Amino acid sequence: MRARVLGLWESRAPRERVFIAVLVVFLGITLYLWLIMEADRARTQLRASVPLLRAQSVRLQQQASEHESLRAAPPLAASTDDLRTLMQTEINTAGLSHALVSIDAADTNQVQVVFSAVPFADWLNWVAAMQSRQIRFDGGRIEALPEPGRVNATGTFMRITVH
Repeated sequence: MRARVLGLWESRAPRERVFIAVLVVFLGITLYLWLIMEADRARTQLRASVPLLRAQSVRLQQQASEHESLRAAPPLAASTDDLRTLMQTEINTAGLSHALVSIDAADTNQVQVVFSAVPFADWLNWVAAMQSRQIRFDGGRIEALPEPGRVNATGTFMRITVH
C-alpha cells in the first residue's frame, strides 16, 4: 500500500506535488484553527456557567443543612383540635371540597374521608400535607375513573399520637 501511494506521488508533476502539499498544509492549519476556536467557545460557555453552578451548590448545601436540622428536631405535638374539623379545613385549603362526598369521624383520632372524581395528583399532595400535620393515611381504596387523572378515593386517616 505504501509503495502504491509513493508511486502515485512520484507520478505527479513537481508543480502538482507542490500544489497538493500546500493544500494539505492549508487544510491542516484550517482544521487546527477550527479546533482551537471550538475549544475556546466551549471554555467560554463553561466559564459562564460556573457562577450559576456555584449558586446552586450553595443553595443545595443550605437545603441539606435545613433538612438535617428538621430531621433532628422533635416531632410536632399532635393538635388537640377536633380531627374531623381539622381535616375539613385542610380539604378546603387544598381546594378539594368540590370532590368531597363525606367525612365521618370514627373516634377522636380517626376519620374516614370519601372523594369522588378527585384529581389523583391533588389527592396525593393532600395526603402528603396530612402527613406533615401528624395525620397518617391508615388505609383505603382508590378507583381509577375513565377520565384521565381522576379517581374515586376512600381513606381512613389517623392522628399520630406523641407519647
